[in-house]
Amino acid sequence: MGRRGAVPAAVLLAAAWLAGVCGDEFSILRTPQSVVFRDGSWPIPGDRIPDVAALSMGFSVEEDLSWPGLAVGDLFHRPRATVLVTVKGVDKLTLPVKGISYPIENAVPFSLDSVANAIHTLFSEETPVVLQLAPSEERVYMVGKANSVFEDLSVTLRQLRNRLFQDNSILSSLPLNSLSRNNEVDLLFLSELQVLHDIASLLSRHKHLAKDHSPDLYSLELAGLEEVGKRYGEDSQQFKDASQILVDSLQKFADEMYNLYSGNAVVEVVAVKTFNSPLTRKTRSILQSSQSESDNPYNLAYPYNYNYSVIFNIILWMMIGLALAVIVISYNLWNMDPGYDSIIYRMTNQKIRMD
Repeated sequence: MGRRGAVPAAVLLAAAWLAGVCGDEFSILRTPQSVVFRDGSWPIPGDRIPDVAALSMGFSVEEDLSWPGLAVGDLFHRPRATVLVTVKGVDKLTLPVKGISYPIENAVPFSLDSVANAIHTLFSEETPVVLQLAPSEERVYMVGKANSVFEDLSVTLRQLRNRLFQDNSILSSLPLNSLSRNNEVDLLFLSELQVLHDIASLLSRHKHLAKDHSPDLYSLELAGLEEVGKRYGEDSQQFKDASQILVDSLQKFADEMYNLYSGNAVVEVVAVKTFNSPLTRKTRSILQSSQSESDNPYNLAYPYNYNYSVIFNIILWMMIGLALAVIVISYNLWNMDPGYDSIIYRMTNQKIRMD
């Protein structure tokens, strides 16, 4: 009897483990015709999500991505914006049917710093909009024209709280249901929704930025729903209402950003219950005082860029070609017959004969 009961228990443990590994979701809310996502249940590694964003924008990645969910698409028409919203505290959101979702395998923390660096490097003269924001952690990183467009955006917790109680805030139009205006956890959740509304509202005042040739990047991290689940429990009515409000706000935000970019924007949502490991990268924030970089005590060499091999081959073969050209030209000049090969001597000889 004990042996028969052990088999179902092992099956349940394996199923629970698989659900924990692939329970999180990577969803595509809106996408232009130039970017093609195939409908399927292919799991995407959590650390390759930035590569999906980079490839969809037409940038190269260090390591090839063998994931069938992203097709080649139109190589000559790339999206002008990518919007990625990360929602913590829930492994699945009840998104509209028209969206496409993929399970996430090994949900580890990620960042779009590589995509932001590629945009800033290739389009530095055009100063594209790059905005990375985590309201609950008061972490914000703005590059290019984002500094002027979103200068009035609330980024600190105190600013977010004050923004909610202004006349034109979402509290006047959003159905709170079981959520309360007097609870700090509820206000944190609502303030993140206010940020989504303000980003679309501020961008609508500068529509010309959505029509230029440089691609823009928006990376937002929302943790308010996670705090609501910790405060009331995931089976509570507050958590259910917050989840539904968040889904409606995300869909509205996706439609607004998609329309502002004239249908040429990719809007993605990552729903993660909890990350498997903490984020160890260094983040740049305008809310923190700048710290001097630590010296290199071991005098180690800097890691080379992945473009090093390309630049090396270009310079190498260019130098070899120039060296061969110099050798050939020098050889021909050395063995040239002045009376036969040179047009100058031939013209001079004819003139002497005529005289």
